[in-house]
Amino acid sequence: MSPDRHAWIDASAGVAGDMLLGALVDAGAGLAAVQRAVDAVIPGSIQLTATTVTRAGLRALKVDAQPLVADPPHRTFPGIRDLLAHAALAGPVRDRAGAVFARLADAEARVHGIPVDEVHFHEVGALDSIADVVGVCAALAELGITTVSAGEVAVGSGRVRSGHGDLPVPVPAVAQLARGWRVRAGGSGELATPTGMAVIRALATACEDLPAMAVQEVGAGAGGRDTPGRANVVRVLVGVLTTAEPAEPMMLLETNVDDLDPRLWPGVLAGLLADGAADAWLVPIVMKKGRPAHTLSVLCRPERAGVLRDRMLRDTSTLGVREQALHRYAVPRTFVDIELDGGTVAVKVAHRDGVITQVMPEFDDVAAAARRLDRPERLVLHQAAAAAAAAGLVVGAAYHDSREYRTGVF
Repeated sequence: MSPDRHAWIDASAGVAGDMLLGALVDAGAGLAAVQRAVDAVIPGSIQLTATTVTRAGLRALKVDAQPLVADPPHRTFPGIRDLLAHAALAGPVRDRAGAVFARLADAEARVHGIPVDEVHFHEVGALDSIADVVGVCAALAELGITTVSAGEVAVGSGRVRSGHGDLPVPVPAVAQLARGWRVRAGGSGELATPTGMAVIRALATACEDLPAMAVQEVGAGAGGRDTPGRANVVRVLVGVLTTAEPAEPMMLLETNVDDLDPRLWPGVLAGLLADGAADAWLVPIVMKKGRPAHTLSVLCRPERAGVLRDRMLRDTSTLGVREQALHRYAVPRTFVDIELDGGTVAVKVAHRDGVITQVMPEFDDVAAAARRLDRPERLVLHQAAAAAAAAGLVVGAAYHDSREYRTGVF
């Protein structure tokens, strides 16, 4: 089986849907396959063409979406969702395209203060935007790309004319989509479009500098303007990650609290962990005027951030929570139940590249066994570690499937 392929997006000069599509086609995606996917959603409506151009002296590929129909309709988000549902697309292409449009519609709903299903705007409904989104997702599938990450995005500066009048840059939808992502101005004018930003936010699992990877292909997609001194291109590097563990998107929620009864903290931490936090901890700090306080930190997956934020506001006396997007590299781990004097104790086993790197009995199970056996926790912890070693769970030993340790068959 060939290793999973990763694409890293360099949006340091800005990003737009057609630029991303050009970069992926330049990296080897077949334009004919992309055209078939677009035709499956909006048949007979768009013709894609690819042209080699230069931007600030650098070669890049420009993909244009030429409308084949006059006065195309302005579709709603539910209408586009229905088009994708009934199109003859591969599952990953349909799912990725749906995720991009959902992210874009959510941003526009926030900007205009309306429900997502009432979003009706030109950017999502335009034929070329549908072609860009579906085309990018089809190109990713054509290249066999399973994971995507991206770097800091240049969004531009100044003001721009739009269907809603004179707007600041980044335009409101891009500003919404940039929440939790690293951005900078990077130049004058509109450098990041809502469609391009939505693709990154929906498909990229991490905002990171170029990760360690074996690069196989490089593509450059051109924007419409040729700006002297700044190549108006998006680059895509395609290859295989060489890090042992994949990056996982996470959120860090934090707040400083100086007026909570310290006897409440254990319950606060336990409640956060019960609500899905990956980790929660306290750090003693000194605030202004010498006041002793604590920083409460919560690490979680992005989809749990809202629930945990509400719990922090409910269970502590804080008046606000700050957030930032992170990514973590987690060593693979599993739990193995080890028999111990008529009961079991779960043992956490970490492993990398087929080798055990850490073995630790779960203390809650150790404490429960100590109560059941009427023995000191210190002694039961030692016995659990010895039982794990007898079962073959030893640092430096080869790691087997967790079920094999339970049966004793390796």
